[in-house]
Amino acid sequence: MIEDLDQRLISALRHDARASLSDLAILLGVSRTTVRARIERLQSTGKILGFTVVLQDDTRQDPVRGMMMIGIEGRGSDRVIRMINGIPQVRALHTTNGQWDLIAEIGSDSLEEFDDVLTKIRKLDGVMRSETNLLLRTRKSA
Repeated sequence: MIEDLDQRLISALRHDARASLSDLAILLGVSRTTVRARIERLQSTGKILGFTVVLQDDTRQDPVRGMMMIGIEGRGSDRVIRMINGIPQVRALHTTNGQWDLIAEIGSDSLEEFDDVLTKIRKLDGVMRSETNLLLRTRKSA
């Protein structure tokens, strides 16, 4: 279980992974040594897997993005997953519980291309129903 200080540290790093140890220490109200030790522990235990850079061009990729929730009929999920994974505009595919069996993250250059992908997925044998939401703006990304 992650302690409150670790949660606040992770939140601060998500906001600015390049923040100095001194700045993080001031923000969290602890010493630099504590911040360094916490980061090292979070890395060694696998809670923090790494740090990343988000480029301006990355935010321009896929001007049309959305989430497609998919309901699968019967036991065809493995086959449907393989077919959806073969569609290049599907950026990620998640299994889930509840009303929907799969959630596909889709990115494309245009609404027409996006619509073509939706149509392709809806026509797959075993796909019984779907619901799609366009993503308007990303307010926070992992």
